[in-house]
Amino acid sequence: MKFWLGVAYLEPDELLDMARLADASGYHGIAVSDHVFYPEKLSTPYPYTHDGSPPFTPGTPWPDPWVLIGAMAAVTTRLRFMTNVYVAPARNPFLVAKQVGTAAVLSGDRVALGVGAGWMREEFEQLGQPFGDRGRRLDEMIEVVRALWRGGMVEHHGEHYDFHRLQMSPVPAAPVPIYCGGQSRRAIERASRLDGWIGNAYPPERAVELVGRVRRERGDRDFEVIVSLLARPDADLYRRMEDAGVTGLLCAPWMRPDATEASARRAAVERFAETVVARL
Repeated sequence: MKFWLGVAYLEPDELLDMARLADASGYHGIAVSDHVFYPEKLSTPYPYTHDGSPPFTPGTPWPDPWVLIGAMAAVTTRLRFMTNVYVAPARNPFLVAKQVGTAAVLSGDRVALGVGAGWMREEFEQLGQPFGDRGRRLDEMIEVVRALWRGGMVEHHGEHYDFHRLQMSPVPAAPVPIYCGGQSRRAIERASRLDGWIGNAYPPERAVELVGRVRRERGDRDFEVIVSLLARPDADLYRRMEDAGVTGLLCAPWMRPDATEASARRAAVERFAETVVARL
């Protein structure tokens, strides 16, 4: 089982120390979340709560994922990094390819791109990208960035993106894995064509149900399946998840009611590494 440390909501000045700690403590990687801003008037409902309210506030820090990953990669040697998830269709595909490709080169190919279609219409509008066709554009964008990462002159003539021969450099030495987040039918179908699926946080039974859907859609086990569990840490539970087809667990042991200080959050991450990560 691979353990990914989620760092959403942590203060920016804690993140490099947390990356060093995760690297030294045996975690497989760090997952970084993405938002550009929080609008004062938010009309788009958040899809993962009953009332549509986001579980964060306008003041929640959202460092740029690729700047942050570059900084964390510079202070670690083994740790891997992924986005959970990057709202790629809210961006220009050339900038996505350039940012991710550069991070892969400078980190020694320690990055994975976790993408999602996105949910906040206001973000798309301010970034100058259409919201309604974001899923179809994401599918085509994945073709574009993969072509650009192969190096050499490439061209693309599609429904949403069209360009003549050009070349991007530098490019990754190895293919960057691309995972898809989301639990809708379209998100799971998209993930099945890529390198992995990133789920949300679920009770164990719901996780097993969704992982089964993903595995049936994919049809083989050479595929990453990463989820978070709404349950107390338990080695037997994690082994059961592994048997069900989960390859990676997102965890945030620093998110404890008593971990109000940075030192307490680091201690919680170390404790989880000693009692769970090292044993599995």
